[in-house]
Parts: sequence; structure tokens; C-alpha cells
Amino acid sequence: MFLRIDGLDIFYKKAGSGKPVLLLHGWGGSSDSFLPVFNSLRFRFEVYAMDFPGFGRSSTPPSFWGIEEYADITYKFLNMLGINRVHVIAHSFGGRVAILLSALHPEMVEKLVLVNSAGLIPKRSLKYYFKVYSFKLLRRVYTFLGKDLEKLYKRFGSKDYREAGELRPIFKRVVNQDLRGYLPLIKAKTLLIWGDQDRDTPIYFGKVMEKEIPNAKLVVFKGTGHFSYLENTSEFNRLVSEFLEGD
Repeated sequence: MFLRIDGLDIFYKKAGSGKPVLLLHGWGGSSDSFLPVFNSLRFRFEVYAMDFPGFGRSSTPPSFWGIEEYADITYKFLNMLGINRVHVIAHSFGGRVAILLSALHPEMVEKLVLVNSAGLIPKRSLKYYFKVYSFKLLRRVYTFLGKDLEKLYKRFGSKDYREAGELRPIFKRVVNQDLRGYLPLIKAKTLLIWGDQDRDTPIYFGKVMEKEIPNAKLVVFKGTGHFSYLENTSEFNRLVSEFLEGD
């Protein structure tokens, strides 16, 4: 199904009945990213999974978007569907959007589940900064000489950056947005689920969020990485269902 919002076609899936639950995927994902969770929750809830603009079957953003624009279109998406109160489950990049949505519209988010969520600026090593400055210098050289920049991106860029294509300016912007200041503004009861082997959004992200979100609890899945909800799906679905159905 599609909704037309601000000139963009937003694709989403819906199933089940009961209290509404919104699933927000990570960078490079789509509404299918949460499929095992979607299929489990639809027996207890009215579940929605949307494709963020630029992903899946949704339209590409018309400009240099940041988290603010993604949170705003998610808010409008819910309003257009007539959803005034919703549970939100969000992974990685989707966690960025959920953090801002929950902080700016606390009346809308009833309970929040952040899964290996992004939103903080990671600790940087000297090696990281050397790589960044080397990349910037070489990019200038490649541009001046008219060389193919894709070879440079393959050498220096992360997997997400290499595959971002036309969304690279957006990717660069959102990964440098620090949302830590919004964490204390979240009113929703929050469940944090993390894989202890996550190298993309390290476990200390979860510990910071547990400390700074007023009503938050962190659960760690041993031996899992950035996609903990797929690596331990049965336990994830059990915990989330109990959390959403509890007081």
C-alpha cells in the first residue's frame, strides 16, 4: 500500500488487529527487514511497517534530508492513518528516527523498543581521523584529475556509504547527528535490546541510552551482532510481546 505525503509515495505494509505497532527499519533496509517480527506481532497487534523515503518502494527524498525530515514524515504518516498513539520498534537508523519522534511527540509514542539503535556519535580513534582526512585529500585529487570516485569510495567508505549511491549526502549528514540531548525528553517506557558483539552501534550505546532515557531497561543478547533481532528472533519476539502487552 502507498500513502502520498508531501509529494512522496510512501510504501507500507499492514496486518493484524489491536493496538497499533510501527516497525522502523535500519539504513539500507525496507519494510521487509522486520518480516519475522511483523509476522509474529500481527497475531496480537495491528502492525505497520513502512519504507523510509529512499528505501524499498518509497520515493527518494527531494533534498538533503536529516533525521528531522525523516521523523517529520513518520509523524505525518501516522497522522494520515489516524493513529494517535502507537508502539514503536526501531532498528539502527530507524532508532534515530524513533528517538526524535518520541522526544518531539511524546503524546504519540506509547512504548518504545530500540534495537541496536544508532543516534550517538561513536568514540573515534586517531586511525579513524587519519583515514577520514586521507579520504578527503584523495577525493580532491581524484576530482581535480577527473578520476572515477567510485574506486575511492570502495577503498575508504563503509559498506553503508558505498551502497548509499545518491543517498550518500544524506548518509553523511545523519551519521554525524548526535541525538544524545533528546534522550532525556523521551517519556515512553523503553526497552533496549542489543547484541553484545555489535560493532556498528556498540553495546555502550545501549548503556548510555539506558542511563539517559528516564524509563528504560537494557537487555543484552549474548553472541549476537548488529542484527540481534534476526539472530535471536524467537527470544526477541517473546520479550517484545511481553513488553508491549505489559503495564
